[in-house]
Amino acid sequence: MASSTGFLLPAAVVSRFPPSLSARHVDSRLLVRSPQDFKGFWESRFGGKKEPEQNGHANGEANGSVRKRTSDLAVYEQFEQQARQTQVRAAAIRDGNADVIQKPLLPSFESAEMRNLAETLLRDIIRGSPDVKWESIKGLENAKRLLKEAVVMPIKYPKYFTGLLSPWKGILLFGPPGTGKTMLAKAVATECKTTFFNISASSIVSKWRGDSEKLVKVLFELARHHAPSTIFLDEIDAIISQRGEARSEHEASRRLKTELLIQMDGLTKTNDLVFVLAATNLPWELDAAMLRRLEKRILVPLPEAEARQAMFEDLLPATTSKLEVPYDILVEKTEGYSGSDIRLVCKEAAMQPLRRLMSVLEASDELVPEEELPEVGPLKPGDIELALRNTRPSAHLHAHRYEKFNQDYGSQVDVPLNHGTRA
Repeated sequence: MASSTGFLLPAAVVSRFPPSLSARHVDSRLLVRSPQDFKGFWESRFGGKKEPEQNGHANGEANGSVRKRTSDLAVYEQFEQQARQTQVRAAAIRDGNADVIQKPLLPSFESAEMRNLAETLLRDIIRGSPDVKWESIKGLENAKRLLKEAVVMPIKYPKYFTGLLSPWKGILLFGPPGTGKTMLAKAVATECKTTFFNISASSIVSKWRGDSEKLVKVLFELARHHAPSTIFLDEIDAIISQRGEARSEHEASRRLKTELLIQMDGLTKTNDLVFVLAATNLPWELDAAMLRRLEKRILVPLPEAEARQAMFEDLLPATTSKLEVPYDILVEKTEGYSGSDIRLVCKEAAMQPLRRLMSVLEASDELVPEEELPEVGPLKPGDIELALRNTRPSAHLHAHRYEKFNQDYGSQVDVPLNHGTRA
């Protein structure tokens, strides 16, 4: 918090200063001075040292003195960090974006190590809206309904979701690749206006011993700090697949899985609006303990005919000009295609006019200025047919396995696989 003469150090931080800093120093040199003044005072008092002395015994000092200096350094770093956050907050207010920054990026951590780990996770936070609407996702009505029931409604109407009806904290989206699982997760964050943590295996797996489980702990602390929040664990099977025998699984992997399970257990015991939304293409590879914590398991299936047509109508008009698109034929020939596959078909079709134009431009030795380049021509009747021949479905091979898993573990088992799609 700022004062008329500089930066006011919070009382909670002042209380952590060691006895070596007297009340006189705290009152006259810290509370009403700028960060620059404080930095100058610190360096004059402690010699500008950024690391505690490691040769304590050689200097006749006990290890306790080394630990005390480490604590001093942590307080100094906390002061500098808060000063930086105040500057960012002031800039946001000045630019008219005060509603975006409602709280500090990081909560208070006891150690500099945990703060450093938290900073590595900040790149995975989408603090603003991902800007994905339910309407932009074609089909998937059953998945949308279950997600709204599990996440959106408890945030909108918390009065009704208490006791036995307390919200589900763990939700699994499973299905073939390219069917819209990530889009659904972003739509949830947009609808609920929650902080969105987009987490993959690379976010929480570290090569340093012990850091992976610390990253998991810090992740959940950040999520609670920014609640309501959604932790999206993409490709969760890469993080917590079935645990093997003690001698066949690496110790670091076991510790990571155990910490993740513990943190998810902690969510169910609190009223914090923190939701774990996981996605996988291989649900049968997940550990049984994780499946238990992901209470709501929602199938995200391949698109049905109506949804496939809606996708073609949405993607093709920008490139077709006056060409009459045979949507009924396209829908018939794309049975078993995912939403991602259909987008590739449309992209391949749109490339045909560009290839024709490129062949003309490349045949000329003259360099045409950018402002004089001709427009790309419209699609021809054979372009879409050629695109279909050159694009194969990528997600239909394990359809029966998804149906079986949905029957055994899914939240709703009476919906056929081809009943939805993505944008």
